[in-house]
Amino acid sequence: MLETKKLLKNAMSRVDAVLEILDARLPHASSNPLLDQLCKETFRLKVLNKSDLADPESTQKWIDFFEQSNHTPAVSICGTQPEPVKTALDYCTDQIRRNRARKIKIMVVGIPNTGKSTILNSLAGKKIAKTGNVPAVTRHQQRTSLADNIDIYDTPGILWPLIEPRKRAYLLAASGAISDTAIDYTDLAIFIAPFLIHTYPDLLNKRYPFLRSVPQTGTELIERIGAARGCLKKGGQVDLQKASEVLIRELRAGKIGPISFETPEDIDYEP
Repeated sequence: MLETKKLLKNAMSRVDAVLEILDARLPHASSNPLLDQLCKETFRLKVLNKSDLADPESTQKWIDFFEQSNHTPAVSICGTQPEPVKTALDYCTDQIRRNRARKIKIMVVGIPNTGKSTILNSLAGKKIAKTGNVPAVTRHQQRTSLADNIDIYDTPGILWPLIEPRKRAYLLAASGAISDTAIDYTDLAIFIAPFLIHTYPDLLNKRYPFLRSVPQTGTELIERIGAARGCLKKGGQVDLQKASEVLIRELRAGKIGPISFETPEDIDYEP
């Protein structure tokens, strides 16, 4: 963490702009507060990636919030689609004054698993950065030269040592930004299930038609999914751990539907 923080601080003084990659499902929880300190003198564009997995209405609220309240430009993209990614890069380069003979240097930053390397591959038009649906795939800073005399720097994703409040940590875990080795699927599913019941009941019914009606509690939702998917122990008892894994993995993959975990009205988290 300290080594990467030092790397970012040193690199920030040498770049023209920053593409801050956020998870469109949780733009506040996936933002690194360190950047507010480091980007005071550097142009920054907030890029809400994975917009295909997020609730489009909530995504637009976030874009409006960043631009109106934070005075920071923001766009939403799906990192696997080259055209929107290129549009975001063009927006960024248009803000930079430069001599055409000099290269533009742009740094891509963000917490783990927000899709930084996927975006870089889309910009390059080929696979030049390792990607994966797990956090912390990028280990070292990587430089890539693009057309129009542009250099892109892909940096390792970092999380701050202490994530507070507790709700923020759970939201990050639900998105996949925190390694599965550091979480318990059952705890995570019990946390997120009531949110799904309250906010996206129609999506739950569509994905899990066997529910017929949305359960009243998170535990009941997990148990009914587990029973229907064969997550059973000896004697027919539902294996909550396996059932929770089914729910979380389908949530992360977008199989339940386009879901946003937070809106601008939620940023004052409860402890």
